[in-house]
Parts: sequence; C-alpha cells; structure tokens
Amino acid sequence: MTAGGHVRRVHVIQGEYKVSDDPEVVLSTILGSCVAACMRDPVAGVGGMNHFLLPGQNNGSGGEATRYGVHLMELLINGLLKKGARRERIEAKIIGGAKTMSGLSNVGEKNAEFAHQFLADEGIRIVGANVGGDVGRKLEYFPVSGRARQYPLSGAETRKTVELEIAPPKIIAPKPADTSIEFF
Repeated sequence: MTAGGHVRRVHVIQGEYKVSDDPEVVLSTILGSCVAACMRDPVAGVGGMNHFLLPGQNNGSGGEATRYGVHLMELLINGLLKKGARRERIEAKIIGGAKTMSGLSNVGEKNAEFAHQFLADEGIRIVGANVGGDVGRKLEYFPVSGRARQYPLSGAETRKTVELEIAPPKIIAPKPADTSIEFF
C-alpha cells in the first residue's frame, strides 16, 4: 500500500500490456468479448496483464498488430522475462471473452480458446480462468501476488473474487513395487 493506504491503479486498455514488480500496483481493465491474460512468476515477484480484442495474428501491417492476441501474448511474456521471470515458472489466468451481443459471431469464445491454446503451446501453466458468459467484467489483477477479482458489468454492485477453473493436478503413476531379489 502507498503512504495513503491505497494501491496504485494502472489501467490496461485494449491493445496494451503492462508488467510490474511493485506489490502496491493493481492492474485493471474492462472486458467484454476481449480477453486479458494475467501472468506472473511467483518466485521473481513479477507479473503483468494484456488486453486483446481479436484472437490470432494480424496478416496486415502497422499498428493493427496490438489488437491481436498473439502479438500481445508475446509482448507480455517478453516483458516478464526482461524483469527476471523464468519461462518455466510463469503461471497464467485467463479472464473475459463474454458474448455481449446476441446474434453476432462469438469472438469472445474464440479469444478464450486462442488464449488457452497459446499458453498450452508455450508450456505455460494455466492456474485459473473465468471466461464466457454474456456479461462484461471489470478486472483487477495484483501482479505480484497473482490475486484476481472481477466485478460484473450487469449493474450488479457485488464484488466477487474471480471463480477459477483450477487446472487438474498432474497424475503421476506410482512405481511398481520392486519384487526382484538380488543375490550377491
């Protein structure tokens, strides 16, 4: 907390990413069909968030690239690595991807699917997700602690911690009992 007892809020708008190792920082954004990937290295104490509008990548040129997931995912990961994160320790949460307008294509679902696939391809562990639905969200992410919470944009005034789909634990098969006998 700062001297006044408040965290320092940093807004992440569409097409941006932010990285911080300051425990007094909270990253915030507003999401509809967009997705935010929140990533951190808990050992290095650094984390960040991106906010992308469309899955995949831009086949054109210029500033349009910042709207696309692949560009912002790479920027966020590289930003974490520059601040001391190690790829094998990075963990992620994916939030957003609502279908806010019925009758239109579900770009939110495509954004969420893209984020899941990208992280799987990069070997980054997903520790939580809250995607889909038909309501936008205000998201707050504390990049050092990894805590995330959302506020639905449906007019509801309730705060709620992001309900996470926890990645299933890896099952390690037990080694068979050694029944052999060794003679000397």
